[in-house]
Amino acid sequence: MTGLRWVQLTADERDAFLGTGGVGVISFGSDEGAPPASLPVSYGYYADAGDFYFRLSFPPNSSKSDVIDRPVSFVVFDETDDGWRSVVATGPLEELADAPDESAAVQGMWAVRIPTVDVFDRPREEISFRDFRLVPETLTGRKSVSE
Repeated sequence: MTGLRWVQLTADERDAFLGTGGVGVISFGSDEGAPPASLPVSYGYYADAGDFYFRLSFPPNSSKSDVIDRPVSFVVFDETDDGWRSVVATGPLEELADAPDESAAVQGMWAVRIPTVDVFDRPREEISFRDFRLVPETLTGRKSVSE
């Protein structure tokens, strides 16, 4: 990686990189001295508001219920034709189960595309899913640039 430096993505570059959805890694805060709970997840991104959306699974015996109320960091990264890109968002998750259909949160969820990835050992119909929104407290993006 000799000759590379990192610079910030512009808002337009960040939005183009994130698109309307994809795959990233979400990490839930942990107890002191323990590593964070990190999971690959699909996401939707609503660029107009800068919000991320998740349809998280809660299979039987999942420990996700124990950490879902903790702050998260969410990372998307990839090597594009223009070099490496990454975006990091942090903040709390907001569950959408009780949000009214006319709310901005639900309207944003309808505007995104959350890819379906089948990683379960049983049919999806047997897995419980819940919808969440991340309104980032911090949102940063970086890109590599050749010198």
